[in-house]
Amino acid sequence: MELFDSLKAKIKGKDLKIVFPEATDERILGAALRLHYENILEPVLLGNPEEINQEAKAHGYDLSDIEIIDPATYDKYDEMVAAFVERRKGKATEEQAREQLKDVNYFGTMLVYLDYAAGLVSGAIHSTGDTVRPALQIIKTRPGVTRTSGAFIMLRGRGQEKYLFSDCAINPNPDEQVLAEIAVESARTAQMFDIDPKVALLSFSSKGSGKSPEVDKVRNATKIAQELAPEFEIDGELQFDSAFVSSVAQQKAPGSKVAGEATVFVFPELQSGNIGYKLAQRLGNFEAVGPILQGLNKPVSDLSRGCVEEDVYKTAIITANQAIMND
Repeated sequence: MELFDSLKAKIKGKDLKIVFPEATDERILGAALRLHYENILEPVLLGNPEEINQEAKAHGYDLSDIEIIDPATYDKYDEMVAAFVERRKGKATEEQAREQLKDVNYFGTMLVYLDYAAGLVSGAIHSTGDTVRPALQIIKTRPGVTRTSGAFIMLRGRGQEKYLFSDCAINPNPDEQVLAEIAVESARTAQMFDIDPKVALLSFSSKGSGKSPEVDKVRNATKIAQELAPEFEIDGELQFDSAFVSSVAQQKAPGSKVAGEATVFVFPELQSGNIGYKLAQRLGNFEAVGPILQGLNKPVSDLSRGCVEEDVYKTAIITANQAIMND
């Protein structure tokens, strides 16, 4: 079974609600209808119903069976404002909360926080900051996680060869504690995609072959990650060939349970992570699915503004799977 067939099977018929704040966008509308009529999940569209339906009609879409919430007339707005003020703990007055919740991303994130919906998908129109900032302020990171991070599932071929690369989207230069947390969260994400997590923390050095502060960071992060999650196979520091090629692993990292068999690759900083996944995508013909935001209490997903309808569809399926994984 291909990856997305498996992911759809896990959530189909569970009536999970996913919020879409950008409901006047054709890509969002097309994906939402498809998700609804395939009985995969229940989309919740945010915005002025007249404007949304007008846009839908222009593209031949019928939204009569799709839930639309207008923040301007929401009957539980006062309750939401009070919950927002409480969650922000003195960082927002009631007046500021009322103003901030006019923003569809803040409003949608509160629907997730209040358990009305399982997750949120945005970013087709909004920037990453506009999508992620409300999540960090309201939903926040899971216990033991200080930063969110961004992973990509790398897919290739009919046999669905698949790996996980992170962090390729969020943290420019994580310290050793954050890098360790990224490794653990990446292992959890891999399990959601039916990848047996063997986690390699990457470096230009394998087991002491190179010496520098950068190598020390990866080596220390590995020790922290192993202590945080002894249930996972995590090792480092490893060069990519040591992590991936068994013959090289035997020479450079003998005795490692990860070297030569790694399925999850944790890059030491964002620059190498971004370069790494794009090299695999362009030279290795891998499909890069993501970024998948890791570490939040409830899932919020950030689309690219260059996304197509299929990206929205797949991202919503991933978001719903993250929701059931977090339960």
